[in-house]
Amino acid sequence: MPRLLALVPYLLARPGIRIEDAARDFGVTAKQLRRDLELLWMCGLPGYGPGDLIDLSFEGDTVTVTFDAGMNRPLRLTGGEATALLVALRAVAETPGVVDTDAVHRAIAKIEAAAGQAQPSGVVVGLAVREGEKTAATRRVVQNALRAGRALRIRYYTASRDQITERTVDPMRLLIVQAVGYLEAWCRRAEGVRLFRLDRIDELEVLDERAAPPPTAQPTDISDGVFRARPGQAEAELVLEPDARWVAEYYPCEELAELDGGRLRVRMRYGDESWMVRLVLGLGGDARVENPPELADAVRSRAAAALERARHLPATLGQ
Repeated sequence: MPRLLALVPYLLARPGIRIEDAARDFGVTAKQLRRDLELLWMCGLPGYGPGDLIDLSFEGDTVTVTFDAGMNRPLRLTGGEATALLVALRAVAETPGVVDTDAVHRAIAKIEAAAGQAQPSGVVVGLAVREGEKTAATRRVVQNALRAGRALRIRYYTASRDQITERTVDPMRLLIVQAVGYLEAWCRRAEGVRLFRLDRIDELEVLDERAAPPPTAQPTDISDGVFRARPGQAEAELVLEPDARWVAEYYPCEELAELDGGRLRVRMRYGDESWMVRLVLGLGGDARVENPPELADAVRSRAAAALERARHLPATLGQ
């Protein structure tokens, strides 16, 4: 819904934009964006007849809005959204390699001026500020290491394996992909180029030794996002209940079918079975594994083991 509401003013400001370019700006596939555009054709003013619905014109791989049904102004930012955007923009402004920092600072000034009109969003703002401060402190240390050409020792949490490791890395560059900051570096432990999310670096130390990525270390291609499907990766087919449909937008998924009751069948690639098991269990019954059978068995086994452990815990009712 937020994407649909943002699409019309976005397209009005960019008549004739390529669908691939618009999809990249919204962080979705071209196939998904085409589905969104087809849905917009059925949206509009009460009456919902000719002349009431949003109208689009397609020419080749481009799209233009020919009737906006009054949806010609972007949504106002909430306090939390404005704060998150400002944190991301300040990170961009301080990232080496950004060409037009003046434009970024002008955007920051405009958002700060408009933020006074935003509606407060309670605790979300506080959370965004605290997370931003931690990540910003990490980013400043990484930037100093990049400028000085120094290696780093980091303590890093790998979400896919639910594991914390200590690594020595040779920094190469800072990146921001879909509003998330990353350190790209040569990891001596893995002997390869890796991307480390700044918000998952628990501790870091700038070392006295020089950073020295080998000549073979090449920058990561992030044109299609951070996650890159690899040959031989396992695939899971999941049925998501309405409350779990966010999974299809948060993680790289291929949508297979819309089901009754607002459910969605998706296909996901995954590199670690234990990560996928934790994801399904964490959805609390709002996801069902259809394939592969061994993944479904692993989920059942882990859930049964948890219930068995819980059965032996002391009762705390009323305490």
